[in-house]
Amino acid sequence: MIKFITESTEYLQSKGFDNPEIGIILGTGLGHFIDEIEIIAEASYNHIPNFPTATVEFHKGKLVYGILAGKKVVVMQGRFHVYEGYTLQDVTFPVRIMEKLGIKTLLVSNASGAINLDYKKGELMLIDDHINLQGGSPLAFKGVSELGERFTDMSAPYNAEINAKFESIAKTHNITLHKGVYASVVGPQLETRAEYRMLKTIGADAVGMSTVPEIIVANHLNLKAAAVSVLTDECDPDNLKPVDISEIIAMAGKAEPNMITLFKELIKEI
Repeated sequence: MIKFITESTEYLQSKGFDNPEIGIILGTGLGHFIDEIEIIAEASYNHIPNFPTATVEFHKGKLVYGILAGKKVVVMQGRFHVYEGYTLQDVTFPVRIMEKLGIKTLLVSNASGAINLDYKKGELMLIDDHINLQGGSPLAFKGVSELGERFTDMSAPYNAEINAKFESIAKTHNITLHKGVYASVVGPQLETRAEYRMLKTIGADAVGMSTVPEIIVANHLNLKAAAVSVLTDECDPDNLKPVDISEIIAMAGKAEPNMITLFKELIKEI
């Protein structure tokens, strides 16, 4: 793992990725965020040594380095998922590379379904805590302690100071920003009515198929981490209709301007 991390990092440094401060992972339907960045360098995932390759058609496959709100940022335009056949170590490998490049803060976005029926599709949810239902840990491999504390503390995985800034920005810009618990499942199938009921019972406000592995590794690396979900559908088990994935992507796109505002204004402040 250390050898792979070194090779990937050195390749990106040779391409001009110079000591970014903030890493950003863009989720489904949030590709236009990249238009806000003054791009200095970029690398396709399939050109970076040891990198996985994005296989989801609505996820691009590029690492982008540039300036946003006066800060050096590195952005994952497209992420990896367990449902694509990757291991949790594969999924989180880019976080380790971004940390090696220099980031101190990781910001994550995703699309998720609203379990809490007080939340409506098209709104945003600040993740305050999570439930890992992916059946494993990205830290469960031999030699993990060479990269950080094996028994990583997860009492506060999402940085309270950053979350408070997100809430203040949302209030200033009249953006509805709920705060809740995100459950991460494997997918790619959507949930059954019984599964939605279970998720509500165990305390989830939203459900998705990403984010938690990256946040675990961010905490393993002592990065400040925060995440925001776009709520793309309402998961009411008593009135459940078939899901149209194109509708989910369209809803994420509709909410994207608010997400861009949150992230841009936050980056100005940190």
